[in-house]
Amino acid sequence: MTSEGSPLLSVRAEARQLVAPDYAVVDGLIEHTTGSKAEAVGSVTGSLDRLTADLAGLGAEPFDEGAGRRPLTWSAHSWSTREELYHDKETMRMERSGQVTATVALRVTVRDLDALDGLSGVLAAQTGLSVHGVTWQVDWDNPAWPQVRAAAIRAAIGKARDYAAALGATVHHVEHIADAGLLGADTAPHHTVRGMAFRASGGGDQPGTPALTPVPQELIATIEARFRATGVSLPDA
Repeated sequence: MTSEGSPLLSVRAEARQLVAPDYAVVDGLIEHTTGSKAEAVGSVTGSLDRLTADLAGLGAEPFDEGAGRRPLTWSAHSWSTREELYHDKETMRMERSGQVTATVALRVTVRDLDALDGLSGVLAAQTGLSVHGVTWQVDWDNPAWPQVRAAAIRAAIGKARDYAAALGATVHHVEHIADAGLLGADTAPHHTVRGMAFRASGGGDQPGTPALTPVPQELIATIEARFRATGVSLPDA
């Protein structure tokens, strides 16, 4: 409170809004187990070649630094091989089975949501491919973001007016508007303006292939604000 008796009102407020997702990210793994490392790697490579050929038929392109917001992209971002082990009940030790497993991790990003049905069919038809995650995302510049941020500011103004009215005062002017946590040291999360991600439910034509059905995303804007109120004259106790 200033020397003139004008209180400073500090509030936190948030607003939420559901919007359609801008794109989907599909994460999967191609895995084959055979009798040798070379055979396993060759088998996985063959499956990846067939999959990427089918994706190209849908218009997919390899993901690279210039991909930007292309309608459909893919990347094989991680390869590995491992010897298969089993627990020998007689020796009580882990022993080699003689089999080798090769894997390649795959990510498909789809912005053309009209291509989801075709993509689901391609993924379901791939032998050795398991899809373990589908997330729906909203771009940082989605047109709904300014709306939800403005709604958070309106909510903060309303809360400040409630506090001022309880003091028999009115809000005079705004002093600060900031993302949560920027007006003081507290435990507020750094990313208080965010799009929530959801996984798709199971479905598709084979086990392990999620149904690619868009899920609405909840945008959340959380802000902190400080307002100066008119002077207050508190009654005597």
